[in-house]
Amino acid sequence: MMHDFLIDNRAELERRCREKVANRPDRSPNKQQLEQGIPMFLDQLIHTLQAECRGAEAEALAVSGPSTDDPERRGEVGMTASIHGADLLTLGYSISEVVHDYGDLCQAVSDLSIDLNEAFSIDEFRTLNRCLDNGIAEAVTAFNEHRDLVIADEQALEVNERLGFFAHELRNHLSTATLALAAIKSGNVGLVGPTGSVLDRSLVSLRGLIDQSLADVRIGPGMKLHRTTFSLANFIREVKYSASLEADLMKCAFLVEQTPSLLTVYADKDLLFSAVGNLLQNAFKFSGKGGVVTLSADAGTDNILIKVKDNGPGLSAEATRDIFLPFTQSGANKSGLGLGLSIARRSVEANDGTLTVESELGQGCIFIIDLPDKLQQNA
Repeated sequence: MMHDFLIDNRAELERRCREKVANRPDRSPNKQQLEQGIPMFLDQLIHTLQAECRGAEAEALAVSGPSTDDPERRGEVGMTASIHGADLLTLGYSISEVVHDYGDLCQAVSDLSIDLNEAFSIDEFRTLNRCLDNGIAEAVTAFNEHRDLVIADEQALEVNERLGFFAHELRNHLSTATLALAAIKSGNVGLVGPTGSVLDRSLVSLRGLIDQSLADVRIGPGMKLHRTTFSLANFIREVKYSASLEADLMKCAFLVEQTPSLLTVYADKDLLFSAVGNLLQNAFKFSGKGGVVTLSADAGTDNILIKVKDNGPGLSAEATRDIFLPFTQSGANKSGLGLGLSIARRSVEANDGTLTVESELGQGCIFIIDLPDKLQQNA
């Protein structure tokens, strides 16, 4: 009888299962895994086989559950397997390892029965397979359900963190602008002067935050781009006009090189404008007072290159690799959210281009937008 075989050889079966787990890459048996997994399943399998041997079919099905997918009658095996599947997720196991846990026992029973020359009836093998099927199905279902909850929680945490940073920055700039405006309205200070500059700087920062958030939404999943063909020279002039106020506030020289008048661009203009604007904000920030930022645009062999060059402190090789990651801030100036360069890269990539940086410590940075030949050149 299979239940006698399982009782007599229980310790050896558990040992073989532990060995199989330990032999998987980067894994060793976990105490909690062993307590909630194979030992409890063995108890339930033995109970089911004993009940069937006595002809107590209802008792056997109450433990093993039916062979059909019926959530209302999943049995003790299913309930324990659900706990086991959730536990394995918590312990860092993969879904394949959930399946392997039950397959290990089946393999151990088969191997040991051959070693000991034991033979079982077809009905006993059917019971074993039914218990294994129900256990695997419930464990995998629970694993996936809990994984979905974990992913949802992580996504909610990320969204809340970004909203929190955004709201904090928005409130700070708005509060500064409000105080500056109140001072000007009092009549004690004028629009032209330090207080007026504070108001200008706050409004520019608010505009930058809002532009970043809109670009972030536009490049999200499922959003459709609005591509048009437009003059690259006119586009650069618009960027220059928009960025000049910020350059003046930062007391940073802003040089814009001549752009060939016949070049046209096929892209989502708003996203490209956001990308270049973010690069310029970053350049002004790190070049600082007395610095120099240069914007240029020209045609390559089969592409168009837009470059933003600064004379800031530059980046190390390690910082260059990480600079486009969200919430990454390099250098001494930690103002802002650390999202601008990440949004810039995603905006460029949404237009089928690439954004890269060339830099050395002490030599400043050159950010390069490389757009493909969808950016057509008029003859």
